[in-house]
This record gives sequence, structure tokens and C-alpha cells, in this order.
Amino acid sequence: MSGLNASLGYFLTIVGVSVVGRVILARSRLRWAFLTEFIAAFALAACRLEVDTIAEVGQWAGALGPDVAITMLFLSIMIHGIIMQGVSGNPSVTLMGILQKDVGAMAGALSVVAQLLGACLALVVAGRYWEMELTDMHMIKNLMMSECSTSLRVSALQGVLAEALGAVTFHLVYLVLESRSQLLRIPILALLLTFIAYAGNNYTSGYVNPSLAYALTFTCPGHSFLAYSLVYWLGPLIGMSLALFLYVGNVPLLFSRNLLYSKKARFRVPKGKASED
Repeated sequence: MSGLNASLGYFLTIVGVSVVGRVILARSRLRWAFLTEFIAAFALAACRLEVDTIAEVGQWAGALGPDVAITMLFLSIMIHGIIMQGVSGNPSVTLMGILQKDVGAMAGALSVVAQLLGACLALVVAGRYWEMELTDMHMIKNLMMSECSTSLRVSALQGVLAEALGAVTFHLVYLVLESRSQLLRIPILALLLTFIAYAGNNYTSGYVNPSLAYALTFTCPGHSFLAYSLVYWLGPLIGMSLALFLYVGNVPLLFSRNLLYSKKARFRVPKGKASED
């Protein structure tokens, strides 16, 4: 079995499981958002783990170049956006909802925990898949599991800045497109996330998603858990908060007045009337 065929089968299986889980939750009486966040985070991390395998090993073991990895990343994000509409699988997006007062604190906390658990499950599932060693690429990846390469290739401070820059860009576009049609919103966000991942490849891999980063690099040697937490949690949260502040003019959970933009007067006095007075 060729490496690309095995990877496509893996992607289709993850998508199929995610669709079935989403449909079951939609048809059942359970309306807990954290369950769909669990599925979304699982699907996102599971697909990204295989994309990173193609990027790291595919060129030598499967004759799959970087263009294949970028294409698969874009397609996986696109499909994720289609089947998981209204669900992010991203703790920073969930926390932004809390800051906007659109999501309650308890519901947000449950969603973040579910996202982390979904990412952990994705790591376990991907590990079992690699252990099957269906191709040379996956055999090499299975041998590399205990000594995976870290995604953080710069200092912690530079990593925080890189993740914050990627996060502020993503969240600004996310907020601007929030009320737009899904036909426009999904491909633009997928293209943007793919670009951020490509641009940040030599820095932090541009995850801008703490649960995704947890599955892909927190278990890798090279940096401490604290350094990873600062880069992949603090960085996205700083970028998200800055994007929300720039877009709205304040942080609704913390401030009631607009700190950046003044509201225009609702009624204007006609010039003639003003001169007569």
C-alpha cells in the first residue's frame, strides 16, 4: 500500500467517525457543546498528526513532497470547517467567546477540557495507526514516536511572539468573517490557517491552537512543559485578546465602555435648525 493511499484512508476514517459522532449528537437530546468540541478537537489533531508525518518522513519514505503536505493540510482544515460548523476545537476561540460574554464560564471550561481530551485521544489513535506500519513512512514514524522532533525551534520568548502574531491575524479575520456566509468564511479561514502553519514552520509551526499543540509537540523532548505552555497557551491568548480589543474596542467581560472607538451620534441636527438656534 502506498503512503498516500494509506494516509487518504486514514483521513477518510477520521472524517467518517467525526461525521457519525456529530450526527448522533445532533439527533440525540444531548445538547452539551463540550461533546462536539471533543469531536472537533479530536478530528483536527488526528488529521494534523498525519499531515506532519507526511511533512517529516514522506519525502524520504513515501516520495511525498512538501506540496502534498500543504495540500492535505488545507483540505483537512476545509473539511473540518464544513462538518464542524459552529464548533472550533480550539481553546483560544472558546476563551474568546467567554471574553465576549457569548459563552458562560462553566460551559467554556468544560469545552476547553473536552478539547484537550479530544487532542489526547487523537494522539493515542494516531500512535496505534502508526504501530500498524502499513507503509515505510509509518514504520519510520513509529520508530520516531519516542524521540519526536519538537515544533518549537526558537527561544520561548520568540515562540510566544510568533504564536501571538499568528493568533492576532487569525482571530481578527475570524471576527471580521463571523457574520459572513459559510461559503466565504470556511475557505478563507482554511487558507489563512494553512498559510500561518507554512509561515511558522521554522518557528513554532503556527498552531495558534493550544490543544492542537498539546497533541503534536508537548510530548516531544527539547523544551520543558513550562516553555511549551508559555508559547502555545500564552502566545495564542495574547493574540486573541489583542484581536478582540482591536476589533471591538474593548474586552466586553472586563470593560463596559468602548476604549478605542467612539459611537457616532444616533440623531443629527439639521444644519439649518442648528443655525437658527
